Amino acid sequence: MATQNARKQDPQEALIDDLRDVLADTEAMIDDVTAQGGEKALALRGKIADNLRAVRSRLYDAEQKVAGKAKEAARATDTYVHDHPWQSVGVAAGVGFLLGLLVSRR
Repeated sequence: MATQNARKQDPQEALIDDLRDVLADTEAMIDDVTAQGGEKALALRGKIADNLRAVRSRLYDAEQKVAGKAKEAARATDTYVHDHPWQSVGVAAGVGFLLGLLVSRR
């Protein structure tokens, strides 16, 4: 199911979702390693924790970029619609008409 959602999403959004899954899995592994105890387990836990912090930082940066691009696209659309209201109404009507035709054929 995750693969189907990834196909429908923007590649950057799919990457963000994948990173979230990796973070959750890694945190679960940390809990397992901690339960086992021992010096090697503690060292491994430290390395994994460092990697998690790095991934979280990259994930945050990626989310900020995606959000910034979405806001930029929304602003550009808003500006275009305000500058060309009748063309926007015409395009919306045409798209609505085409969608109506496609839905009525089923």
